[in-house]
Amino acid sequence: MELSKETIRKLRRLIVFTALVVVAFINYRLIFQVLVFCWNIIVPFVLGGAMAFIINAPMQFFERNLFLERKYSGKPLAVKAARPCSLLLSLAAVVGILLIVVFVVAPELANTFVSLGKSIQVFIPQLQEWAERMFQDNPDIVGWISELDFDWDKMIQTGVEFLRNGAGNVLNSTFVVAKTVVSALANFFIGFVFACYILLQKEKLSAQVVKVFYAFLPEKTVETILAVCTLTNRVFKNFLTGQCLEAVILGTMFFVAMWLFKFPYALLVGILIAFTALIPIFGAFIGCVIGTFLILMVSPVKALLFVVLFLILQQVEGNLIYPHVVGGSVGLPSIWVLMAVTVGGSLMGVVGMLVFIPITSVLYTLFRGAVYDRLKKKRIRI
Repeated sequence: MELSKETIRKLRRLIVFTALVVVAFINYRLIFQVLVFCWNIIVPFVLGGAMAFIINAPMQFFERNLFLERKYSGKPLAVKAARPCSLLLSLAAVVGILLIVVFVVAPELANTFVSLGKSIQVFIPQLQEWAERMFQDNPDIVGWISELDFDWDKMIQTGVEFLRNGAGNVLNSTFVVAKTVVSALANFFIGFVFACYILLQKEKLSAQVVKVFYAFLPEKTVETILAVCTLTNRVFKNFLTGQCLEAVILGTMFFVAMWLFKFPYALLVGILIAFTALIPIFGAFIGCVIGTFLILMVSPVKALLFVVLFLILQQVEGNLIYPHVVGGSVGLPSIWVLMAVTVGGSLMGVVGMLVFIPITSVLYTLFRGAVYDRLKKKRIRI
């Protein structure tokens, strides 16, 4: 049987691919080392790309609202200065937020933790007495509870010693410490410079990438890649911006409400709710459980009222705030959001929960478009 040239070409490709797979399987350790080496090289640029993606949102806001082209159409100098000024304003906003956290929020949190330590010292003996009364018919359990010794100062000292000893075991020499710090600072500096270059030259860089694609790939493939990239950028930007804004609003609502009703740990619980609200579906409830436990050590009645307050604010947030802030920017049904959160949390923890929702949304949108195209070609209406 005589084989055609196309069949021979496909067989040759299959043989080469199989040989490469076998070689990779045999030398998997070497390949893994090469991948780690390459990753260490590109880490600063990956970090810079992530920084550019995050800073780009406020930069676009400043550029769109403060430096409109139609407003400065007759002033070329103002048009040229719009991008650098917007970048500087965005960086100033980020630095300002960090300074507020360091000089305003951090001291308040320190005072809150000191108060929390005193509350724990008072609460634990009361909890032991309550447990002893509950299990008074079982002397073994009562004896075990009475032997428990909770020394808050000793617990803090033990934790500090553990961290110090653990750090000493991991970083067992001054050279390793210096090398780690210098490497981290170098990666951050390179990433920051790379991010600034991307933001200042993003139109030029995107045009260059498009030219490379059109030069080496078929036109239809390039159009598909650009459509997927545009969709991915839009979904990620809308989701992260909306999720962060919604978390800030929710945390602020809790802080103000708890402060007005004289709940303890208002600032700590508000910040905790804001951070945990970044985790879709489950996040706010995690903050509720921790906040309820903290308030329970001060007043069980206020802990119950906090749960009621949480349910009320959750209804306000779910029905009024979330639809307007985040809305349908992700465009993903609830069941797929739950699946994305579960899978992402299992693979990458909290970061996976945040990243997998927009990734799943992009895949869902592409798959849905492919299904509708096939149904349209087959002239099937369902």
